[in-house]
Amino acid sequence: MGENTRDLLRFATAGSVDDGKSTLVGRLLYDTKSVLADQIEAVQRASVDKGLTTPDLSLLVDGLRAEREQGITIDVAYRYFGTPTREFVLADTPGHVQYTRNTVTGASTAELAVLLVDARNGVVEQTRRHAAVLALLRVPRLVLAINKIDLVDYDQAVLEAIAKDFAGLARSLGFADDAVVTIPVSALVGDNVVERSPHTPWYEGPTLLGHLESVPVTGPEADAPFRLPVQYVIRPRTAADARSADASRWGDLHDYRGYAGQVASGTVRPGDEVVVLPGGHRTTVASVETADGPLAAAAAGRSVTILLTDDIDLSRGDVIAAADAPPRVTDELDATLCWLAEKPLRPGARLLLKHGTRTTQVIVGDLRDRLDTDTFALEQPAELAINDIGRVALRTADPLPVDDYADIRATGGFLLIDPPTGNTLAAGLVGDPLVLVDLPSRAPSTPGP
Repeated sequence: MGENTRDLLRFATAGSVDDGKSTLVGRLLYDTKSVLADQIEAVQRASVDKGLTTPDLSLLVDGLRAEREQGITIDVAYRYFGTPTREFVLADTPGHVQYTRNTVTGASTAELAVLLVDARNGVVEQTRRHAAVLALLRVPRLVLAINKIDLVDYDQAVLEAIAKDFAGLARSLGFADDAVVTIPVSALVGDNVVERSPHTPWYEGPTLLGHLESVPVTGPEADAPFRLPVQYVIRPRTAADARSADASRWGDLHDYRGYAGQVASGTVRPGDEVVVLPGGHRTTVASVETADGPLAAAAAGRSVTILLTDDIDLSRGDVIAAADAPPRVTDELDATLCWLAEKPLRPGARLLLKHGTRTTQVIVGDLRDRLDTDTFALEQPAELAINDIGRVALRTADPLPVDDYADIRATGGFLLIDPPTGNTLAAGLVGDPLVLVDLPSRAPSTPGP
């Protein structure tokens, strides 16, 4: 089974327009032999049609016709590839200001983000904007990929100046120094992407792929208190159900009641004291089950069925949590929204809120402030427009067991949904994730292109 036990890293790309994200992703796929021969042939033909002498690897990922015609990335593209060491899910996000909402989507589940800058331009306005979004979403690790290093003659001083500039920004946004790694790369020719470059003998760090393969994948959720939103209640009460189940282990199963879901944070073990919310009933975990049998423990990310020692009225949407560190139960939320819809948000809007496995009605109260991602100043808004990030007051029809997003992302995040259409309107974060961050108020030192 050794070949099937590779772990998984979810990461996202971000950066300004024309910094080379699509080319970098294409280079990763190409150099790790993660693309089919016919895809390579199609890219080679398209590159020749464009008058290029070498393959344009960005065409491997810019799949939409509009993306190819304009030479930009518009939508979030998820790429799946692997090496003998690790498997990867990559969210390639757009660089344009008007697609900031897509960066929010791509980074929301990322354990690491690769933030590109052009070695000729350094840290620009969009770099700062994306860094703020990644800090807001609590992405725990960053790679600052200084791309197009070949166009500045592999100058070490250029790398050090950009790295120093970005380090101040990252520190002010709450990233620890050891959470940011700087790597000089050329996506076009492959320097330090998969193979180490002979042109940067002064650089002693890892290649981009080497770092992605070796960075720890255990996120903060692993050490957080236990949470499991109940997805489904399993009750095989008929004789046929009992005969088809594992009767040797569970008897006739007429009284069997299991609660299935994915562990959102922490670890659960038989014997743990838990509380069921929002009801507040306390009980003990009798068993942690999977299709392959019982487990001694299940950590964040594992899908399991939990059996409890007491018969409790529990249904889909409830949360089973650690009794000694439960989430708070409330129907009033102070939340930060990343507004994703064309139609603006105004006070008084009646929407649906999806939190974990529960969906309830919600009314929007005050719009308390909006983050100006150009200056990082907070301002009083009359409404939230598309791509805006702002803090709002919400009141839900049902009480919800929530954590601050800054503490536990899984139970601190939610979606706002349009009731008539079912479309997602906003990504929501409970609390103010940037409240403790020293937001820089100075204007960008280098103007955007």
